[in-house]
Amino acid sequence: MERQARGGGPITIGAFSAKTVEDKTEDVTEQVPAPQLRRRLGRADLRAVPEARRALRELLGQWGRTARSDVAELLTSELVTNAIVHTDHDAVLTATVGPRGLRVEVRDFVARRPRLRVPVADDGTNGRGLFLVQSLADAWGVRAHGVGKAVWFELEAEAA
Repeated sequence: MERQARGGGPITIGAFSAKTVEDKTEDVTEQVPAPQLRRRLGRADLRAVPEARRALRELLGQWGRTARSDVAELLTSELVTNAIVHTDHDAVLTATVGPRGLRVEVRDFVARRPRLRVPVADDGTNGRGLFLVQSLADAWGVRAHGVGKAVWFELEAEAA
């Protein structure tokens, strides 16, 4: 699956985990870590879903950009639920905020890539997670990650 941007075409997105800050007293550039959330998600532990939402809400509150926190929480819930329900392993949630926006990534330890399915009316509520991510995120994708994969999305700061 390619990295995709809202509106269609592939884009190149880099992770942003630190910003550069100049210290005026000394001519030295230092790295200041961006606010970050990192949680291990237990295998088949559905309690992790509301806990992840709450922790993300707190992170966004500290960042001061809560306009799209409901979208961020929904999409995070979808990625966390997929990792817990569709794998038989633990997973790791990482959310990072920076000057350009929010990046949420859920890494699991199963190489099988998720399939984007178009929801069917009589399918109940199953199979809509990645469709929601595609529809609401500014960018999203899947990347191989050693043993397993990472599914991620980004929301831009201007809109977040």
